[in-house]
Amino acid sequence: MRIAIVGAGGIGGYIGGRLAQAGETACLIARGRHLEALRRTGLRIECPLGDVTLPEIMATDDPAEIGPVDVVLFTVKLGGTDAAARGLAPLIGGHTRVVTLQNGIDSKKMIGRHIDATRIAAGCTYLSAHIREPGVIHAPGGAHGVIVDGLAGDPAIAAFVKACLRATGLEAKATADIERVLWEKFVRLVAFSGATCLTRSPIGVIFAHPESVAFLRLLVAESLGVAAAAGKGSGTDETEAIVAFFRSMAGSTKSSMLVDLESGRPLEMPWLSGRILALARSFDHPTPATAAVVAAMAPHVEGSAPGSFRQAEKL
Repeated sequence: MRIAIVGAGGIGGYIGGRLAQAGETACLIARGRHLEALRRTGLRIECPLGDVTLPEIMATDDPAEIGPVDVVLFTVKLGGTDAAARGLAPLIGGHTRVVTLQNGIDSKKMIGRHIDATRIAAGCTYLSAHIREPGVIHAPGGAHGVIVDGLAGDPAIAAFVKACLRATGLEAKATADIERVLWEKFVRLVAFSGATCLTRSPIGVIFAHPESVAFLRLLVAESLGVAAAAGKGSGTDETEAIVAFFRSMAGSTKSSMLVDLESGRPLEMPWLSGRILALARSFDHPTPATAAVVAAMAPHVEGSAPGSFRQAEKL
């Protein structure tokens, strides 16, 4: 398959690299120093499953250099969605499908402002990966799941899932109930990103402190309550099951929002904790822990100088 990865950062770079390792034609769309490193020395993935170096992987900042592909993997940070979606046209052929693996519950609608929405398959990932340095993706291990809307048996989506299953370190499946899947991931991610960012700690550190675990549990319960109020809940209390899921993760795992916070990059908070808070207020549903996350992250939403909060901690 010819697969273009739009936004080949941590998640996109990892999946694109694994697909290329498995023999697919993966074309990475990146920018800045990361793109320069990809062009100069290729892509390196560091992972407990085994490190891999791909010196010949294609990388560009211009979709026109790639042309039409079978699948566009859209892994741009949510704040960059509109700009990236406006540039998709050169990648779109007669049977191209766009698989969005962005966070939150609004991705398909946002991309659908710019291309035919019937081409878009919403999806999500259960894996952790980030750019450790330009050209190098670090994945701590743990879950490696990719779930995507099957679009009623669409052949391009089916071929993409099979390609993922042939790859090392990817576990993919198609679903006919993507909305439920997205909300399940959304609830977990809001709690995970909120707790790791507010504590400035990976998940293992959080579980080393009862107070932090209690706060994480409260965030989960609040998000589940909002999901139920929105008619997206399962009807059962899944709080402890979700907390157990977090406990099973590699202790060094950070949310992508914490990685962005540490690097001074803009945060996806408005589409995560901010989205839950807005929904909660519309339903008159109290969410004090989520409100605390939104308030604490507000000064950092637009990004800041790299390491600024670390420097402040030393004063």
